[in-house]
Amino acid sequence: MRKLSKPITELKPEYDAIVIGSGYGASIAASRFSRAGLKVCVLEKGKEFQPGDYPDTIAEAQKELQINADNREAHHNGLYEFHISENITVFKGCGLGGTSLVNANVTIEPEPRVFEDPHWPGAIRNDMQSLQEGYARAKEMLKPSPYPEGKKNYPELAKAKAQKKTAAMMDKPFEYTNINVNFDVDGANHVGIEQKPCCNCGDCVTGCNYAAKNTLIMNYLPDAVNHGAEIFCDVAVHHVEQSADKWVVFFQLLNAGREKFHAPMMFVRASRVVLGAGALGSTEILLRSRDSGLTVSSQLGNHFTGNGDVLGFAYNCEDKMNGIGLGKHVTDASFDPVGPCITTIIDLRHQDKLEDGMTLEEGSIPGALATVINSSLLSLSTFTGQDTDHGFIGWMKERKDEAVSLMRGAYHGATNHTQTYLVMTHDDGNGKMNLKNDRLNIDWKDLGKQSVFQKVNDTLYKAAADLGGTYIKDVVWSKQFNYELVTVHPLGGCRMADDASAGVTDHTGNVFSSEKGAAKYNGLYVLDGSIIPRPLGTNPLFTISALAERACKIILDKMQKPTSYDFPAVAPRELKLTPGVQFTETMKGFISTQEKNDFGKGYNEGEKNQSPLTFTLTIQTQDVGAFVKDPEHKGSIAGTVLAPALSPKMLTVSNGIFNLFVKDANDPNLRLMKYRMVLNTVEGKQFYFYGYKKVEDDKGFDVWKDTTMLFTTIYDGADETATVLGKGILKIAPGDFAIQAGTIKAVNATSKMDELKAIQSFASFFGKEIIETYFSKLF
Repeated sequence: MRKLSKPITELKPEYDAIVIGSGYGASIAASRFSRAGLKVCVLEKGKEFQPGDYPDTIAEAQKELQINADNREAHHNGLYEFHISENITVFKGCGLGGTSLVNANVTIEPEPRVFEDPHWPGAIRNDMQSLQEGYARAKEMLKPSPYPEGKKNYPELAKAKAQKKTAAMMDKPFEYTNINVNFDVDGANHVGIEQKPCCNCGDCVTGCNYAAKNTLIMNYLPDAVNHGAEIFCDVAVHHVEQSADKWVVFFQLLNAGREKFHAPMMFVRASRVVLGAGALGSTEILLRSRDSGLTVSSQLGNHFTGNGDVLGFAYNCEDKMNGIGLGKHVTDASFDPVGPCITTIIDLRHQDKLEDGMTLEEGSIPGALATVINSSLLSLSTFTGQDTDHGFIGWMKERKDEAVSLMRGAYHGATNHTQTYLVMTHDDGNGKMNLKNDRLNIDWKDLGKQSVFQKVNDTLYKAAADLGGTYIKDVVWSKQFNYELVTVHPLGGCRMADDASAGVTDHTGNVFSSEKGAAKYNGLYVLDGSIIPRPLGTNPLFTISALAERACKIILDKMQKPTSYDFPAVAPRELKLTPGVQFTETMKGFISTQEKNDFGKGYNEGEKNQSPLTFTLTIQTQDVGAFVKDPEHKGSIAGTVLAPALSPKMLTVSNGIFNLFVKDANDPNLRLMKYRMVLNTVEGKQFYFYGYKKVEDDKGFDVWKDTTMLFTTIYDGADETATVLGKGILKIAPGDFAIQAGTIKAVNATSKMDELKAIQSFASFFGKEIIETYFSKLF
């Protein structure tokens, strides 16, 4: 199994550049900066998914739902993220590769008039050649191509044939559009990643399990890793602060149990930071950063757009569409091919008025929803559908086809005769993002009542009528729901402009450092859909990528660090993952910087002088089998330390090493638990921490004291050669120990059985050592 991300315990305290997020803008920055020789760190909130990991049943998909709403805050980082505000819901991906994991991967440029809008900075409007170079660079890496109809294994698709029919009846241009899907490579691709040609399963938007979709884990991200970038997942960035000439990125570590101890945020430092967390994520981080004292433009959060997205269905049409993804049926030859999620467009742009233009695309419903889509479409068609075929014979046929679907499933009858549509157009771009009850909120009054959405509705009704189907409009675009909308293409919030009075960043994503004027922060950038200043009227991924490519070249040229664009031969990388174990613990106690020799005196003096020390550490072993066999029983450590005697703010841990039950060379009855780690302040100063627990069968039954009391030494430097700064003792409270037990989990396991085996192996080793130390004399 291949894995791009590293364990959080390998996070260094400082990098040349930190990239937040891993969508199109972020991944491009990681690739280009690392190619230029910079030491790059990527922080991604989501988990890492590789082909074969994505859900293909409704039960599996439900486990990956992440819903953020006023009355429901998401407590995990599921792959399918829904952000619900009063007038609009945003769907986006949360995982390594961002929304590229779950989008329909359409790669298309907006019509040229979009860039004539004066909301674009003059540097772009007056130099479109530089943006075209960005498109070319992105195309080289993403490798988009149209569905190759007529070639081996790629027949004409039913949904594409219907789309062609609709275009002819509308007398509008039809084409197979470029999509980031591989149809040719069977082996290592241009960055050394193994890929397979598309198998026409149609499950692009729940995640490609067949290594055919050109997501960012197939190109830019592994390219960044090939050039030295380090990627860390399960990292939710909260805000950034400036500290002298460095940037400090504060984050919460997810899925480690730190929140159970109410642990403080961790941090990492860099000379430059690229926010690439998407329109919602980057805006939220800057809003929190502003609340923490960072001066930014008053335009922050303004000009949010849903890119005019509208979803609709032509249900129970005259012909088959084969528009339901195959899921687990992909190898069953009796099922017709679906094809990639989106393959064709009807180009309704190039109207007299730019804002009247739209892009009409067909789509497919993922196979994971096949078991529920029948009842959903039938219900919607009954209560909100508009039948475009009013004859009695047609009505009878439709009822028959519905019965077939209900009896035989979604791949038959009415549901299999359903065309899915996605339309992009031009809304007014007047959404406003803010923090409400400590969560990101989008305010956009009367969004769905804009006249453009009625035009889209009329167009989709006509498309459904052309196919003899029942038109089902976007379920929330109705009077009952106050004409709410759903978007999969959120843009804006940190829009680019010529100065801070009009936007948040300049044309390269460089953040303005005041509310007015053109002064900018040294080393703080935003590169994602949030900087786009207006709707694009078509899929935005290609433009986001082009803008990021363009910006990276300009930024690196100014640094006199040119990047390369060649593709040196790279052998396919395979990392054999073995199950390991992780747990998180908190210990509390006191230290004294006045006491250099005696731990007990240090504890008492520290308590007397109110000098506490508390740590919350996540301890990992990446291979529990090797851990048990290793005489040093070595694990690694990440976490935070609170110690006012060392720093008024939290300290974060790096280079942490943990040893469990190490035999003492001079005393065969003594075993030590050791903790070694560097403590880093926000300002960059370092201390060294060494602690040990003495596990021995001395007088009395003291297993609790031995395993929960840590004798601690602090050094005034980065290792044990530095001067001793102080000593003390830390302890585990019984309540914290109970919480700690609940944080034990397996890592790198690919099945439930592997998880259980890993935890059992660790528990057996721990128990064996305790028995041998304290109870062996009884047997």
